[in-house]
This record gives sequence, C-alpha cells and structure tokens, in this order.
Amino acid sequence: MTQPPKFTTLGCRLNAYETEAMKELSEEAGLSNAVVVNTCAVTAEAVRKARQEIRKLRRENPESTIIVTGCAAQTEPETFAAMDEVDRVIGNTEKMQPKTWQGMAEDLGSPFIGETEKVQVDDIMSVTETAGHLIDGFGTRSRAYVQVQNGCDHRCTFCIIPYGRGNSRSVPAGVVVDQIKRLVDKGFNEVVLTGVDLTSWGADLPAMPKLGDLVMRILKLVPDLQRLRISSIDSIEVDENLMMAIATEPRLMPHLHLSLQHGDDMILKRMARRHLRDDAIRFCEEAKKLRPDMTFGADIIAGFPTETDAHFENSLKLVEDCDLTWLHVFPYSKREGTPAARIPKQVPGPVIKTRAAQLRAAGDAQVTKHLDAQLGKTHSVLMENPHMGRTEQFTEVRFDQPQTEGAVLSAKIRGHEAGQLVA
Repeated sequence: MTQPPKFTTLGCRLNAYETEAMKELSEEAGLSNAVVVNTCAVTAEAVRKARQEIRKLRRENPESTIIVTGCAAQTEPETFAAMDEVDRVIGNTEKMQPKTWQGMAEDLGSPFIGETEKVQVDDIMSVTETAGHLIDGFGTRSRAYVQVQNGCDHRCTFCIIPYGRGNSRSVPAGVVVDQIKRLVDKGFNEVVLTGVDLTSWGADLPAMPKLGDLVMRILKLVPDLQRLRISSIDSIEVDENLMMAIATEPRLMPHLHLSLQHGDDMILKRMARRHLRDDAIRFCEEAKKLRPDMTFGADIIAGFPTETDAHFENSLKLVEDCDLTWLHVFPYSKREGTPAARIPKQVPGPVIKTRAAQLRAAGDAQVTKHLDAQLGKTHSVLMENPHMGRTEQFTEVRFDQPQTEGAVLSAKIRGHEAGQLVA
C-alpha cells in the first residue's frame, strides 16, 4: 500500500517553510513511501542530531526510501551518502525544483538505486535566483510566513550557512506583495517576512531597493493586512525607510530580532562582523526612541575562540545595554570548514557551557522584567489557538476562556505565570 511521504524538519523557520513547499512538490510528483529529512548545518551538534534522527527514522520505517536534504546535506553530502540508512541526498537548490521530485517518483517504479544518482547536490554558489516555489499559508491559521530572501553574501568566521544557502538572492517586491494579498484574502491577519540575511534584500534587484522599501510597499499596497513582522535582521544594514516604518507604521509590529552575536569589539572583529558594540547600542536606543514599546530579541554566541572573561562580560552587559528581552544563546560549536575552527585558542567546553548558562539567566531576568512591565496594560493579541495568543511584541498571552483562533482582540493584562502573560 502506498503512503504519502513523511517529512522531518530540523533547524530554522526557513527550513520549515521549505518543507511545506517540498510537501507540495512531492505530492504533485506522486512520490510515495518516502521519508524526507530536511537538515540543519548551523553547528556540528545540528549535524550530529541529523544523523541520529536519520538512524531512528530508518528503524521506524524499514521499507521506506530515506531522502536527506537541507543545509547539512548541501555542505556535507558525502557524510550522508556514506550512511547505510540513506537512499538519496538532495541539495538545497535541487529540493525546490519540481524535476527533482518527478525524477525520484519515476525512479521508484524501477529498481530504486539505479537510474537516478544517489547524490544530487550542485554548487550552491552558482545559483543566482531564489526558488520560485511560493506557498500560501505556512504557519498557524493566524500567522503566515513569506520567504523574501535566501542566501548570504557575508562570511562571518563562525558560520557555515553561506555554504549551505549560497549567495544572497531576493524575491521581487511585486511577487511578495501578490503573495501577501493572497494570504490576506485567505484570512491571515499577520505575515512574517523571512530570509537568511533579510536586511540584504534587494541588493541583487534592479535599482537595488532596501528592506524598508519593501516594508513600506507592502503596508501601502495591502491595506487590509493587520500585522506585519520582520524576522531576524542585521542592525548595521537597517535603512532609513525601515526606521521610518518603525516610527510611523503601527501595523509593523514592535519586535525586532537582532543578529548581534557578541558584545565585545575584539571578538566582533574576529567574527568578521560589520558592527561594533556601540553600533548595536545606538541602533537599539534609536529604535526605542522612535517606538517606545519596541522589544528586541538577539542571537548571542558564548565561548567564541579567544573569548576571555573580560570579553564575555561585555556580552553579558550588552543584554542590559541594549535592553534585550528574548535571547537565543548559542554555545560556540567548532564548525569544520570555517575560519574560526582554525583559531588555535579555543575556549574549553565547560567554560562555554557556564557562560551560556549565565547569558540565559540574564535573558530570563529580562523576560521577567518585561512581563512585570505589562501588568495593567491593554494589548492587541493575535490568537494562535483558543487559549493562547501573542502581543505586538510577540509575548505569549494565556486566556482562561476560549477565544476565536486567528482573531485579533484587545486584552487587558492581569498577571503573568510561567513566562506567559495572563489576560
């Protein structure tokens, strides 16, 4: 009996978006009895987890075809091709092409490993266009995600992602606006713009527009869109129009996730970041001045090679100096193939673990401070399910009485518990 493919997604929101696209492509191709693993390569641990997941899936699905794709498959195809559990390895470009899935579906009708090569992974750096496959409706029933950019032109010394995603490519503004109009017509009240390096959007398009231009265009041309969010951004690349949108557009949600990575200038230089500590603080102060209810999330790495106690203290202080609320803390993981992996002075694992815990504790304190400040305030809340929604700042709100999923409602905050506001 044939069964539709099963999908497992590891890693980022963009991977989850692309999994939804692959589901459609595999269904259209008629692929069956397959398990597809969409991998992450951000750390060595992510690759280890991918291998572990593949072995588990093989035990659970002994007769299925195991197909491995995603960033780890792109950067280390030989690692996965060498696994007995794996039947196919598909690159990040190939996974978004209908012909890839059609070829695999046809091959299943013949002796399986035969007509199509086991490894289909081309040079990602040669790709110049964003995949044209757009999906309408990924996310909750209330919030949809729209991929507007892929790849990255920067080469931070710790990061393997450009080698998994290729150089930066942008989806044209008209295509993005049309997709968001369709999503609004389907009843979505909130749209999130996603990408690998979102603030580089437009650099490869005619006239080289900026992300702020795209945001202003969406808000102007889709007046029925209630809420627009932007995902992780590089603060040093924020343009004037994006700052104007922060100041003047209430439909742009006051929550920005910043790719900061560290709080010490020397470490930032060794990471090949393009900003310094003061740049980050200045940006946060300016954004707060323009939008007093703005909250910030941030990515911070603990234990980058050569990081001393003094360097780390600057990262720890940055949490308060930038008034960060939602922290994503990454213990540094040596990633073969990156310049940082060759730095002789690596920080010992137990020290990295301790510093990461200190950062998380600082983040927890900031969350509590943020939750305390919301008591008695009235928020616009987008309901994700009957008992939980999110404020404009992306804070979870719990409701004792069921509410309409997908609705945006006004709610007064009367307390908080277990990291959630209570309305």
